[in-house]
Amino acid sequence: MKLGLLAGYSPAKLDLPMEQILAAEQLGYDSVWTSEAYGSDAVSPAAWILARTSKIKVGTAIMQMPARTPTSTAMTAMTLSALSGNRFLLGLGPSGPGVVEGWYGVPYGRPMTRTREYIDIIRQVLAREAPLEHRGYHYQIPYTGEDATGLGRPMKSILHGDPELKIYTAAITPAGLRCSAELADGVFPIWMNPERFDLLSGPLEEGFAKAGGNKSLSNFDVAPFVQISIGDDLDRCRLPVKAHMALYIGGMGPKSKNFYNDYARRMGYEEAAEKIQALYLAGEKKQATLMVPDQLVDDCALIGPPERIRARLAAWKEAGSNGQVGSLVIAGATTEALRLLAEELL
Repeated sequence: MKLGLLAGYSPAKLDLPMEQILAAEQLGYDSVWTSEAYGSDAVSPAAWILARTSKIKVGTAIMQMPARTPTSTAMTAMTLSALSGNRFLLGLGPSGPGVVEGWYGVPYGRPMTRTREYIDIIRQVLAREAPLEHRGYHYQIPYTGEDATGLGRPMKSILHGDPELKIYTAAITPAGLRCSAELADGVFPIWMNPERFDLLSGPLEEGFAKAGGNKSLSNFDVAPFVQISIGDDLDRCRLPVKAHMALYIGGMGPKSKNFYNDYARRMGYEEAAEKIQALYLAGEKKQATLMVPDQLVDDCALIGPPERIRARLAAWKEAGSNGQVGSLVIAGATTEALRLLAEELL
């Protein structure tokens, strides 16, 4: 099982955890991942990190697909890969309707259709087997709409990319997991209980079957985000994890369309998910945070003194040995936490 570090997206003042990133590289971590929401982007920090490191892979977890055309993303991925000696990993996600329409000002559309088209276009660009052509619901290349000039023509990338570039998607819904297993090289579940792989296994196996070609967990990276907080005060350690979960379960989408809320329900926390969402949407964010169950945090995160974290790592090690988890992408890690995990897992 490999270790990754989630650098995430920046708060109000741009900041990158370079001390932890450089420590992770020295300790033998496999990857570090940047993110974007509606502030700092994922690409610029990834380029910065690649320039300041020499061994660790750097990926985007995630680049929001509606923010860029697929060819723009392919160009970015090829460029960063070429400049870094093939250390770039491409992570994609559809985001949600609130951000897509409220921030980017484009239609949310069909997220699984967009993912399928997006990956197909990127794979075509990387392969350079023929000039790029695509006719889909979201993308038409060359463009032939009513306002087209008619001068567009199929083209090949000037730059020769790596057809083996790894593509990940972020997914927690059954449809998203099936799509990722069929089309991508790995998936990011935002949270995961290592003892409840059944929540992921069915859709993943369905996607593998659709892909054909002997695709399975042996050549697909399940890479959950796992928050870590070391300390003797469990309540204090849990609090930032609860705040993060409350934001997503309660506020990442309207009541009728919140994928994270649905996921929490499938994980067995239906009553809590309902209360968290009601409080968060009513503006009671602190109360929503306190409503996140301790057990949900303990299921998905690494919390408490070092010995307690080591004990919980046994479940993650078992999931890794069973091929159910390929990478742990660690969030919120101090240098001390990075060392602890390296000692236990590398």
